[in-house]
Amino acid sequence: MLNADKNSENEVFDSPRNSRIEATSEDLAAEVRRVVEGLYRTESRRVFATLVRLIGDFELAEDALQEAFAAAMDQWSREGVPANPRTWLVSTGRFKAIDSLRRRARFDASLGEIARRINETDNSNVADGEGIEDDRLRLIFTCCHPALPPNAQVALTLREVCGLKTEEIARAFLTSPTTIAQRVVRGKAKIRDAGIPYQVPSVNDLPDRLDSVLSVIYLVFNEGYSASSGESLTRQDLTEEAIRVCRLLVELLPDAEAIGLLALMLFQESRRSARTSTTGDLILLEDQDRTLWNRERISEGMALVERALASQEVGAYTIQAAIAGVHADARTAAETNWERAVSLYDLLLQINPSPVVELNRAVAVAMQNGIEAGLRLVDELFHRSELDDYYLAHSVRADFQRRLGRNSEAKESYERALTLVQQGPERRFLEKRLRELS
Repeated sequence: MLNADKNSENEVFDSPRNSRIEATSEDLAAEVRRVVEGLYRTESRRVFATLVRLIGDFELAEDALQEAFAAAMDQWSREGVPANPRTWLVSTGRFKAIDSLRRRARFDASLGEIARRINETDNSNVADGEGIEDDRLRLIFTCCHPALPPNAQVALTLREVCGLKTEEIARAFLTSPTTIAQRVVRGKAKIRDAGIPYQVPSVNDLPDRLDSVLSVIYLVFNEGYSASSGESLTRQDLTEEAIRVCRLLVELLPDAEAIGLLALMLFQESRRSARTSTTGDLILLEDQDRTLWNRERISEGMALVERALASQEVGAYTIQAAIAGVHADARTAAETNWERAVSLYDLLLQINPSPVVELNRAVAVAMQNGIEAGLRLVDELFHRSELDDYYLAHSVRADFQRRLGRNSEAKESYERALTLVQQGPERRFLEKRLRELS
């Protein structure tokens, strides 16, 4: 009877207590899941870059990265999130890679030697986090090695360093995902087979390697500044990452073009808050509230572009930065120094002739000399270049036609632009213009 009463007592008191424990465990697991997912978005490519340096293999580093995050989800739910999650992930990934190689060494003795080498690799800078911030810069220079074809350099860096999806890179290159995937695979194989080291080149070799690196950084920035598709106009994680890596590069090699690129990105990023409405709709440069522009970034950009322009050899990024500075310096759209903008575009065309630069120049000419003058230049571009698949060219043409009251022609141009645009805010903007014409 006594035992029966005791059992009844346990039934009464244990059940609520167990419910509270289960609820607490579920809450903790949900919180850990949120933390791990957030870290994966913000830190996974940094962790990956360090694992590549420690392990020396892309595929093994990627596997180790995934295992480290899986282990974090399990272990942190029981023990709590460590004080330095990134360092924990790097160390755990490294040990996971060593364990994997040791297991596979039963079938391939050479893997055991690789595991021994990784185990003996100096990782003292991982323990306190030093050096991790620079690993992505090392990896960029590895991916941009001259032994790789230029298109593979850019595709590989965007995929492996920055974590862009193959489809996103394909849209940036105006090619197919399959083509990009092949470039990435071949690039990895070349790095492995040629024994290309994971390191920043010597000072003497840096200038020759700089063009590809700057191209990669700017492509990453552009994907973040104007996302190639989707409902969000921008991806701030990518723009901030591009700026961060470019700062590292300028510290390492204060080349005028690296400085110019940093200035250009700072000018463009300074307008982020004014580029969309509260509902996420696109706001054109001339209609933006310039009090929302980040004056601190503009001031830094002005100082940088002056520093770059003082160089004996002025490049395309520096000139583009100077053009962006013309806009940043104007308190209102009406006060823009369009004469200087046109002269800078003329200089840019000498250095980097392209239909897109000519299109941008046509806009500046329209603002300086009248819409008719700008439209004539755009019409000439369509007659002699491959801009028919470039939605912005049709959008610019439509805007000029609209301003001149040629509504039926403007409608056709807007409709053509709509067949090409892939981004939600820009699509809504074009649709709004069409409704206004109707």
